[in-house]
Amino acid sequence: MQPMREQMNAKVAKPDKPAPTGSNTDIAKYVVAGLLLVAGFVGFYWFGTWATPLRGLLVAVGMVAAFAVFTQTAAGHQTLEFFGEARFELRKVVWPAREASIRTTGVIIAVIVVMSLLLSLIDLLIGTAIGKLLS
Repeated sequence: MQPMREQMNAKVAKPDKPAPTGSNTDIAKYVVAGLLLVAGFVGFYWFGTWATPLRGLLVAVGMVAAFAVFTQTAAGHQTLEFFGEARFELRKVVWPAREASIRTTGVIIAVIVVMSLLLSLIDLLIGTAIGKLLS
């Protein structure tokens, strides 16, 4: 059983790398990514007469282009590595069965309904008591 556990955690257990420093080219790429992002939003308002889905597409293209440029930087590589490791960890999660999820959801809804009725009753009693005291 031990070799399987080592195999599952092999991707996680790697030596720490020093944090990459931002070079001048990375800084330029950050600026270009920011400009692309801003350009998408400016285009949305600049072309106000265009159909809204087309203007939304401008924003989406700006965001995708900005992300593509960002991923070419050291921080972008770290971000992609982080998401890759997160996906790897999600594969190890034991998700509950459908029946258990449905049963748990039913219990939660029932508790919410009961608590709502209880709080409504308490509110009604307090409101009635204050109304009688003030009249």
